[in-house]
Amino acid sequence: MKKHGITISLDDKALKFICYCLVGLFAFPCLFPFLVMISSSFMTEQEIVVEGYKLFPNTRSVSAYQYLLGNPKKIIDAYKITIFNTAFGTFFALFFMSMAGYVLNRKDFKYRNVFSFFIYFTTLFSGGLIPSYILMVKYLHLKDSVFSMILPGVMSAWSVFLMRNFMKSIPDSLYESATIDGAGDFYIYWRIFLPLAVPALATIGLFSALGYWNEWYNAMLYIQTPSKYPLQYFLQKMVNQVNIQTLIAQGVVIDTSDLPTQSVKMAVAVLATGPIILLYPFVQRYFVSGLTVGAVKG
Repeated sequence: MKKHGITISLDDKALKFICYCLVGLFAFPCLFPFLVMISSSFMTEQEIVVEGYKLFPNTRSVSAYQYLLGNPKKIIDAYKITIFNTAFGTFFALFFMSMAGYVLNRKDFKYRNVFSFFIYFTTLFSGGLIPSYILMVKYLHLKDSVFSMILPGVMSAWSVFLMRNFMKSIPDSLYESATIDGAGDFYIYWRIFLPLAVPALATIGLFSALGYWNEWYNAMLYIQTPSKYPLQYFLQKMVNQVNIQTLIAQGVVIDTSDLPTQSVKMAVAVLATGPIILLYPFVQRYFVSGLTVGAVKG
């Protein structure tokens, strides 16, 4: 059998079929918890308490989603804040960390080892919570500002070194040729090195986007206005609210089976993880190459 000019034997087809089957078997245990999470979000509270989480519930209910989406404006605002933080935070993170990796890769930069040491030092020691809070609130005046959720994730020592190691795989002759033609450092970085570093950018961008999408801790520390809550922090407060309502109902002898205490947790996970999963297929082809090349180069 020929396909696109390449002869494919029956043995090759059988081997490919076996490989697909093996990959499917390994993928199913990874996919199964996600399927249980989706199905459990449509279960009634009483069925969860009696029979536990199941892949195929006896009865289906949307009470958990009705509770979470009872005030759609708030959850839409939370989505807007999270999308804003993810988009702008990832953009600035890629811009600054790629520039740092480019500079640390330049052999003509005299103090690159010194700066590399200071960056590496932050992976071992940090100022702690109190100095960070004082810096953000007293000196940067970012209390109750969305930038208090963006700024802490703009730089990552691990990602800077990953970018630097990936750029080591780019031949120095490109830099030398561009310099002879009169190109400046920023032009070389922007027009030559960045297009060649797409796999590393996709890898770091995915990690940064996941970090910003799952952001809740800095929101808890710095954000006071409810309209500025990101999605994860907003959903966490919704879960806490339904737990409090359950405790109050138990205190006044009310049937708590109608309160979606357990199913709302699954619905929260679906609403929080669903959109960001759509990002992975676009960067999948770059992810492995960017991670492995950046890891093995010294």
